[in-house]
Amino acid sequence: MNDELELGRREPAARPLEEAAPAGERRRTPPGPRRRPRGNGLSILALVISVLALAVAGTALCLVLRGEEELPPDVPETVTFQFGDLVLTPLEGMPLNPYDKSAFGLDGKGRVTYEQSGRRARAGVDVSTHQKDVDWQAVAADGIEFAILRLGHRGYSEGGLFLDQTFEQNLRGALDAGLEVGVYFFSQAVTPEEAEEEADYVLEALDGQALGFPVAFDWEPISGDEARTDGVDGETMTRCAAAFCKRIEDGGYRPAVYFNQTQGYLRYDLRELTDYALWLAEYDAVPDFYYHFDLWQYSHTGRVDGIQGNVDLDLAF
Repeated sequence: MNDELELGRREPAARPLEEAAPAGERRRTPPGPRRRPRGNGLSILALVISVLALAVAGTALCLVLRGEEELPPDVPETVTFQFGDLVLTPLEGMPLNPYDKSAFGLDGKGRVTYEQSGRRARAGVDVSTHQKDVDWQAVAADGIEFAILRLGHRGYSEGGLFLDQTFEQNLRGALDAGLEVGVYFFSQAVTPEEAEEEADYVLEALDGQALGFPVAFDWEPISGDEARTDGVDGETMTRCAAAFCKRIEDGGYRPAVYFNQTQGYLRYDLRELTDYALWLAEYDAVPDFYYHFDLWQYSHTGRVDGIQGNVDLDLAF
């Protein structure tokens, strides 16, 4: 409030000149004006000052309270992480990488190991017809504990479904050598319906064969040639992976999705696939993939007794 209080004294009205007293009469002096107590003016002034002080204090308090109300709420710092030249924001609700980087190491053959709290990751390979004939007894003797075999693939030009030429002999050989076995299918599905067709093809080929490791969906882009899958977007890929996995799960097997970092960060919506095992391909001595994964393919140039040339090396956590 900016009202001003004017303080002033009303001047007393001018008194008329005294009339002359008749001669011989004693002149009477009229009584003077009644005097105010001397303290009244100071009391009023003190009261006014007090009121003004309270008004100023109230105004200041209002401004302070208003300022506090207008302060923006604390905004949590945005979490980001780096992938190449990209700065990415984590997917909300996606489980994060739980592995202790200090628990990774190398064995005497240069293979990656992982051991934490008395638990050790198992060593494995994944193979296809590219590895030709495999001596599975020698593979097992070289410290390999599991194998994931390519069961088949879809052609990228016309879309036909084909069994891997070495699948049946690899399945028998790996099981006979005492290895735990899983399989993968190289997909070129362009619709969820095609992914379901691929899953049905896998289930028919397995014909109820018990497996200790998952059945994986492996969708990869084709480089260096035109493919029917050119232009398939991340949403479609995610729907295809989910459709394949659901069909495999309904068939009594544990499904998995294979992917590299680019697919994991920029193509798949991994939140839609967390019900299934996730198989990461990242070639390094320690994985820095931001999100959770169950299997890790850490090399495509590994060497294992009983396998000709290079082979993919894996860890199962």
